[in-house]
Amino acid sequence: MSNPLEILLLDDEAIVGKRLKPAIEKINCNVEVFQDPQLAVERINEKEFDIIVTDIYMDAMDGMQVLDIVLKKSSRTKVIMITGYAMISLARDAMEKGAFDFIAKPFKPDDLRVVIAKAAKALGSPIDLNTIIQK
Repeated sequence: MSNPLEILLLDDEAIVGKRLKPAIEKINCNVEVFQDPQLAVERINEKEFDIIVTDIYMDAMDGMQVLDIVLKKSSRTKVIMITGYAMISLARDAMEKGAFDFIAKPFKPDDLRVVIAKAAKALGSPIDLNTIIQK
C-alpha cells in the first residue's frame, strides 16, 4: 500500500469536519481538520498537503483566498472547493483560478471520496474505492 495522502479539510462548521474526517481516513488518507481559516493557512505554510478541501463561504477568510494562498505555495496541491451556495458562476470562477474540483452541499461522504480519488489519480497516487464504497 502506498503512503497515505495528506489532506487538510477546512470548514467553519464543526459538524462537517467531524463527519468527513473518518470517511476520508477510510481511504488511506491522513486528515487534519480546521474550522478557522487563519489557523489552516498557518498549517498550510508549515506543511505541504496533497489535497486541500475547503469551504468557500467562511467569516474570516473565504475559500477563494485559501485557494490563492495554496496555489502560490504549491502548484502540485489539489484544491477541492465545497459550498452550500452552489452557483455555476462561482464554480467556474474557482475552476478558472485553479481549483481541482467543486462539490455542492449537501453531499454524501462517498461523493467527496470519489473527487478525492480523482485528485489522487491526478497526483499519481491512485486510490481503490471499490474496497470502501458499498454499491
